[in-house]
Parts: sequence; structure tokens; C-alpha cells
Amino acid sequence: MREFKRTDRVADQLQKELAVLIQREVKDPRLGMVTVSGVEVSRDLGYADVHVTLLGEDTPERIKENLKVLKQAAGFLRGQIARRIKLRHVPELRFHYDESVVRGQRLSSLIDEAVESDRTRLGEEPTSDDEGERD
Repeated sequence: MREFKRTDRVADQLQKELAVLIQREVKDPRLGMVTVSGVEVSRDLGYADVHVTLLGEDTPERIKENLKVLKQAAGFLRGQIARRIKLRHVPELRFHYDESVVRGQRLSSLIDEAVESDRTRLGEEPTSDDEGERD
């Protein structure tokens, strides 16, 4: 059985706390619906890379604006975390946009398009349930 490293436990706790804090405590109207998709903490607990995704339309301007708001709120969030988690030193928070969800959706739609294209090319009717051949 693998033992979890302290940095993994701290990252997990930070992710949970930040998700709640960003949703409930950051009152900036420019901030959209932000989801904390992951947190990576450095080995010395000096900094934490916080990966976020946005619900809704992800235009580059909107992403940039939301990251700017989060960066400005980082000190406040860090202070709130210090009150909630028992750590000697709360890591510096660095926010990054996580493109993996958008990339996954894009790949999924491309796969769906390719499957539909193959069916159309082969003259098959799209079915929701592939049945075996009957004699």
C-alpha cells in the first residue's frame, strides 16, 4: 500500500478549501463560476499551483480576467486558509487555467464526428444499440 506524501495531503486539503472560499468569499463581480480542478504543492510547501476551469464560454479575455481576479485575491485566500488549516507556513498561491477539460470535450466531439462520418460513408443508419447479425 502506498503512503500518501504530505504534499499530496496538503494539496488535497487546499483544493477543498479553495473551492469553497472562491465560491463563497470572493465577492468580485468579474469572477465567473470557477472550479478548482487540481492543486500541486511544491516539496518545500513554499508555493501551490492551483489549476482552475471556468463554467461557460472560455474566451481568452474571460480567462485572463478571471486569473487576474484570483491573483488579486490570493493574499485574502491565503489568509483564510491559514485560519482553516493548521500549517506552519501556508503556500503562496499561483493560479493557472486548466485546459484539460476543454481539450477533452474537443477531442470527444472530434471522435463523435469521425464515427458519424464513418457511418455516413458506409451508408449505415446511426443506432444507439449495436446488435449482432441475425440469420
